[in-house]
Amino acid sequence: MSRIARLKVKDEPAAYHIMSRTALAGFVIGDVEKEYFLNLIKKISSAYFVEVYGFCIMDNHYLC
Repeated sequence: MSRIARLKVKDEPAAYHIMSRTALAGFVIGDVEKEYFLNLIKKISSAYFVEVYGFCIMDNHYLC
């Protein structure tokens, strides 16, 4: 069952919580991948004028 859409106010800023987990067993995000992903978050947030309030990159998932 899908979630009920939240109220959207035109021209008002919004905050979003983003989370992703891997479908693979074990810990698949190593130090090299974490560094790459962090640089990607910086690059994309800058390109789209998004302010990242916080993030956590773990061995098997990430939160933004």
